[in-house]
Amino acid sequence: MDIILIIIGIVILLTGIAGCILPVIPGPLVAFGALIVLNLARDWEAFGLLFMFIMAGGAILMTLLDYFVAMAGAKKYGATRVGVWGSVIGMILGIIVIPPWGIIIGALAGAIIGETLTGRNTSDAMRVGWGVLIGNVAGIALKLAYCLVVMFFYIKAMFV
Repeated sequence: MDIILIIIGIVILLTGIAGCILPVIPGPLVAFGALIVLNLARDWEAFGLLFMFIMAGGAILMTLLDYFVAMAGAKKYGATRVGVWGSVIGMILGIIVIPPWGIIIGALAGAIIGETLTGRNTSDAMRVGWGVLIGNVAGIALKLAYCLVVMFFYIKAMFV
């Protein structure tokens, strides 16, 4: 039973890492689930309660920061509400049309199209698209960093 739980935990962890890129999966929260599964497999002795609270807080913080970092990047470069929505729609369409790079390309194109629809000139729309790109990449990097930390502790606890 322990081996099955450990394998399930690995699948959950890999899903969490994929969720760092895929906008429909909350990567850090899913990756944290892998720690819970491993702790369950090890009779709640793999990780202490304080560690689990810290990691849960980190997962929640990374998930929230992802949204705020992307928005901050867009707002810093002057995005309008239409540009932000264009970015979100472009990201979703991009992942469907050309996964996984469609997330980045779609968000950039969506922001530029959205800003152009509001009547902004091309250079302003491009600047907003750049801000969206920077924000999205920063958000992905934060989530990925958290998930890699989870992976480190998961692997370490598997062999202890």
